[in-house]
Amino acid sequence: MTDLLAATARRAEPARQVAARTVDLRKVYGTGDAALAALDGVSLEFVTGEFTAVMGPSGSGKSTLLHCMAALDTASSGRVYVGDTELSGLNDRKLTRLRRDKLGFVFQSYNLIPTLSARENIVLPLAIAGRRPDPAWFDEVVDAVGMRDRLEHRPHELSGGQQQRAAAARALVSKPAIVFADEPTGNLDSRAGAELLSFLRRSVDEHGQTIVMVTHDPVAAAYTDRVIFLADGKVVGDLREPTADAVLERMKHLSSAASGATGIGS
Repeated sequence: MTDLLAATARRAEPARQVAARTVDLRKVYGTGDAALAALDGVSLEFVTGEFTAVMGPSGSGKSTLLHCMAALDTASSGRVYVGDTELSGLNDRKLTRLRRDKLGFVFQSYNLIPTLSARENIVLPLAIAGRRPDPAWFDEVVDAVGMRDRLEHRPHELSGGQQQRAAAARALVSKPAIVFADEPTGNLDSRAGAELLSFLRRSVDEHGQTIVMVTHDPVAAAYTDRVIFLADGKVVGDLREPTADAVLERMKHLSSAASGATGIGS
């Protein structure tokens, strides 16, 4: 009877949708003897409504993976899917539309438009798409990243941390199918970083957002559902329900193994 109940429960579980995936993804820089694989046969699935961290030593391919998945860089071989759409089959116009309508990206370098206010930068993707922000969601995002009193300031009037907060708000305000975040707390103090991570966590739990975040910080990784570890362009580990201590222990082993090695793409 117990086995029958368990089997019934499994059948009743809803199928987990895949928001994005890679199949044997390779990204090679250089040619001939100078060729170096930043990604070397990476196959991964990112489930809808999950918060995933990607970690690894410097040169492991973390940012390269994000850029290829977000259609900001092209793979040397293999496939990248967002939902059921394979990126290699899209022309430039369709790629632009996909990035605009379905993807959010938080850059390490912010990529804010210097002539626009923080408010205008945050709503820019929606403005380009001819859409207006949901006022309630805009307010929630702006308050969560602590930008309420800086909305009319231009980027040169903001600190690095404030620019990063505006960049994070821009990625989230359109409620994209998936958000890619490259070290989103890298320029924030511990309190502001915790506030942003808590908001990302709530976006997943309360709104079903899918987030893939590159980070070097075990504390940041502990906010996620899953941590994927890369080394030398390959997937070398996968940790569910991570704690900061468990992540730190894994990273120590990876750093020791990678000591003395060189690579491209963080």
